[in-house]
Amino acid sequence: MPDCLVVDDSRTVRRVARRMLEAQGFVVREAEDGQQALEACRAALPSLVLLDWNMPVMDGITFLRLARQEFGPDEPRIMLCTTETDFSRIMTALEGGAQEYIMKPFDEEILVGKLEVLGLLPDQAA
Repeated sequence: MPDCLVVDDSRTVRRVARRMLEAQGFVVREAEDGQQALEACRAALPSLVLLDWNMPVMDGITFLRLARQEFGPDEPRIMLCTTETDFSRIMTALEGGAQEYIMKPFDEEILVGKLEVLGLLPDQAA
């Protein structure tokens, strides 16, 4: 069963993402910032990290870079989830090691599509 660490300083965003992911069969853990996320990954590496960009203590990009240094380029899969729409920011995330990028607000259809691209769900269109 795939598992996901939802990292966002907004309790509401974490709750909404949790509901969508659990509906797809994911086991979900939560973290409020990048530092908590790094500690959670050290305790048990998830299949996926759904990662906010702008957070206190440690932002998403710092977490992304540290996670790639510590755990390698492929695991866990990391999907940045943010309101940042500037193309250069998206490129920064992808070049930093994120495998996917999703814009807030997102709905379940968008999230499921990204999970299929990442190979974490079977392709519903197939």
